[in-house]
Amino acid sequence: MSGVIAAMRRSLLSCTSLARHGLITLGISLGISLGAAALISIRPAHASDLPLLHSITTFIELNRQEIAALTTALSLLGFSVVAAILLMGTRVRAARSEARLRTEIQSLQSEADRFRALLFAEPQILIAWAAGGDRPQITGDTSLLTSQQSPQRILAFGTWLPPEPALQMDHAVDALRESGESFLLNLTASNGHAVEAMGRAIGGQAIVRIRELSGLRRELAETNLRHKALSEETGMLRGFAAAAPWPIWSKRANGGLLYANAAYARATDAVNVADAIDRKLELLDSDDRGDMDRALNDAAAFTARLPIVVGGERRFYDVHALNVGGGSVGIAIDASEATALSAALVRMAEAHRRTLDQLSSGVAVFDGQRRLAFYNDSYRRLWDLDRAFLDSNPDDSSVLDRLRAARKLPEQPDFRAWKAKLHEAYRAVEPEKDTWYLPDGRALSVVTTPNPEGGVTYLFDDVTESLELARRFDGLIRVQRETLDNLAEAVAVFGSNGRAQLFNPAFARMWKLSPEALRDEPHIETVESWCKPLFDDAATWRTIREAITRIENRVEVPLKLERKDGSVLDCMTMPLPDGATMLTFQDISDTENVERALRERNEALETADQMKVDFVHHVSYELRSPLTTIIGFAHLLNDPTTGPLVPKQAEYLNYITTSTNSLFALINNILDLATIDAGAMTLELGPVDIRKTIDNAAEGIQDRLARDRIELKVEIDPNIGNFVADGSRVVQVLYNLLANAVGFSPHDSTITLSAKRTEHNVVFAVTDLGPGIPPDVKDKVFDWFESHSNGSRHRGAGLGLPLVKSFVELHGGRVRVDSIVGRGTTVTCAFPIDQAAHRNAAE
Repeated sequence: MSGVIAAMRRSLLSCTSLARHGLITLGISLGISLGAAALISIRPAHASDLPLLHSITTFIELNRQEIAALTTALSLLGFSVVAAILLMGTRVRAARSEARLRTEIQSLQSEADRFRALLFAEPQILIAWAAGGDRPQITGDTSLLTSQQSPQRILAFGTWLPPEPALQMDHAVDALRESGESFLLNLTASNGHAVEAMGRAIGGQAIVRIRELSGLRRELAETNLRHKALSEETGMLRGFAAAAPWPIWSKRANGGLLYANAAYARATDAVNVADAIDRKLELLDSDDRGDMDRALNDAAAFTARLPIVVGGERRFYDVHALNVGGGSVGIAIDASEATALSAALVRMAEAHRRTLDQLSSGVAVFDGQRRLAFYNDSYRRLWDLDRAFLDSNPDDSSVLDRLRAARKLPEQPDFRAWKAKLHEAYRAVEPEKDTWYLPDGRALSVVTTPNPEGGVTYLFDDVTESLELARRFDGLIRVQRETLDNLAEAVAVFGSNGRAQLFNPAFARMWKLSPEALRDEPHIETVESWCKPLFDDAATWRTIREAITRIENRVEVPLKLERKDGSVLDCMTMPLPDGATMLTFQDISDTENVERALRERNEALETADQMKVDFVHHVSYELRSPLTTIIGFAHLLNDPTTGPLVPKQAEYLNYITTSTNSLFALINNILDLATIDAGAMTLELGPVDIRKTIDNAAEGIQDRLARDRIELKVEIDPNIGNFVADGSRVVQVLYNLLANAVGFSPHDSTITLSAKRTEHNVVFAVTDLGPGIPPDVKDKVFDWFESHSNGSRHRGAGLGLPLVKSFVELHGGRVRVDSIVGRGTTVTCAFPIDQAAHRNAAE
């Protein structure tokens, strides 16, 4: 408006200036015209005036220059007078026009101020774009939108409007400026104020007015918006009700049907909605309608699941009705499937409950309110909780607090924080797994699973034994690994697919293989190609491959490999339970060499032993024949019938007889040992009188006892009885024991011979008081021809005790020597009573 007033003022000033210039020009033109008229007024005179004219003409002729100057002066004077007169009139008129214009301007200024006051009586902003111009003119209260809004930023709608309204405003302003499309927008600024934006094309300009709605206008705008929204909402609700698959109806206060949708018409078997309303068809039967009417009279709402016959089929519907505006509205939602699903869900839940009760894992389900909704018996036993407490549906925190009070939860420095972290499962999406180590030594695996409908399911498993087994297994694996790694024996395990799964360093060293290459699990064929430089026997490698890849008849296969480097390996293929095969390689090169040497030595010893046996047999038989002849002739000479002998002859003959008897006994002992050693000795078993046998054995050494002044003390169990054995061999055993004891006993000493009967044996023991047997000799007393005097007068051949041992063991008995150096020796022989059992066992 101020711009319009300024333009009007400039127009009036221009008009005044033009009036002034016109008056001046008019005065100049008038002066020129008067001068011209004066000159033209000199016209021809009448005849009567000729002299005068002539005189004048003459005068004029004479004074032409003066007349011209006079005429010019008169013209200028006239022009000046006229101009002055005109100028004064013009000034008077201009003064009057200026006064009139000032009055009009003041009137326009007052009117403009009134319009401006009226226009900006409320906060608003005017934005005007001239036609074809890009720079807008902004007037009004620029602080309307924000306290620090600059005029330039007002045009950046995104600075004071949210993104979507700002985009809408941009499109509306562009359409106004380009095609003159008017708009009216009710927007909400970023500061929450309601703003009205109106755009119009006026006088070739695009003008946008922005004002904040307040008071009545805001209420009116909000009322219009609510009315519009209500109309839209009513239309949508009507469309929804018409398209809904559920019967929907409304009734008047008197119960008359006011509205029904197509689903209601179909459910009541009406032709259409109008038919259902006209015929006042009811969806519910009279009893259910009565219940619904009574419920609506008592309360504002009615909800029930009722049976309704639709299309000849009885189905269940969830009926909801409300009192609305003096009438009622209702909807019936088909719940038949929901009812069936609910029943099936109940049955499934019961089946799941029964199944969960059979699980060894503890299961607890907490609902969205964190209250216990389900638990199985394993859960109750796991935590030893009272059933009444669990059946009261306690919340999760109460259960944890009770378990903590009973010291059944893991010890925590900050129990509150631990419980809060545990309860994060109620807001989680994925299951979480943890392990609790309880104060009583148990370890529990805890899985918290968020339920889709809200709440958490806890799954508890006692993994104490599993962890212990895992620790033992890990320990066993480490021990096995350390054992394998430190074995001198090479070990490799190949899977059923023929690839190396395990090997120890000895295997890599034995076959000169790279451990890194073996860790890549090469196939047995690849390993074979690596090992062929040392061992290239195709048949053996084929046997190893078949042992590894065979599916049936998997047995151990022993192999011996003689490699090109001269070493000998003992190989064994061992099938494992998991289908793998273990190969073991042992370097037996030294063993083979030792075995070869031992075999050669054994063969030499066997040859020497056979030679010894042959020699003993040959010598024994060769000596026995002439010795028998000598003994026979000695007895013949000693017989009185052959004639008397001089004392010296008799003495020599006694020496010969004694020596030949000793030699004969020695040869017989050698022959017996050789026979036993050859396995040709047989026993003549029969009842043996123990007392008589002891007497016969003692009789053979009576002369030696008398000669050395040694006393024989015999101790026999009174109930000793008889036993089955070879009597002559038993006598021979006792004789050799007594002879050995006499040889080692000092003069004037005592020898004790005892016999007793046990449950299974008859035990003979001979004890002497000789020097005893040193420990280094004790292990050799039963060897052939081992004779040690130990400081005594014994000079035997060393065959007595070996013969005793052989005869006793031939009977199935055993011989034991107990000796204390300096205190004597006891030799104990135990003969089994039941020889038949011994024979059966031997066979």
